[in-house]
Amino acid sequence: MITTIEERFLALPTTAVSDATGGHTNVAADIKPLADHFKIAGRALTVRLPDGENGAVLEAISKAQKGDILVIDAKGNTNRAVAGDFVMQLAQGVGVQGFVVDGVIRDLAAARDIEFPVFALGTTVAAGNKHGGGAVGVPVSVGGVVVQKGDIIVGDIDGVIVVPAADAEKVAADAEAKVAKDEAREQEALQNGEASIRAYLAKVVK
Repeated sequence: MITTIEERFLALPTTAVSDATGGHTNVAADIKPLADHFKIAGRALTVRLPDGENGAVLEAISKAQKGDILVIDAKGNTNRAVAGDFVMQLAQGVGVQGFVVDGVIRDLAAARDIEFPVFALGTTVAAGNKHGGGAVGVPVSVGGVVVQKGDIIVGDIDGVIVVPAADAEKVAADAEAKVAKDEAREQEALQNGEASIRAYLAKVVK
């Protein structure tokens, strides 16, 4: 069975992907999963919002393809939510995989109940405005990283990484190789308890 690039990244920890990218596209650490088990890997559909607005999120949902991740540049606004439970259910219903938000959401309990992965700065009780503006499919900045539509987004409990679309195959292969190398190292160093740990340290500590 053919494995897609998205499936390959979903099987990888963000730590290995970060190593493979050199850490240059790690999203700021304050954008966190709102439940520890949330994990995502898919194509970015970008959304740029005016401060305090959220209307363009609905436009993005209407344009999304199954498996897309909405990457929402909310300018770091923590006063007004870009989405609540109803909007998250709309997104989930058309196959959106999750949200990465440089801002906040509300209705956190509902997000957890429906198992809709959200990575954000946190939550608020206040709804976003719908006065207009915003754009979909344009370059955005989220957590200090520029994201283009179609880039690969990978997120888990350790954080979020942006993989430029043009680099996806190489980064996936390098990350897979890093996982294999780490597993071999662990087997060597930990297989016999203290004895193998000391042997490993003797080899690497100069």
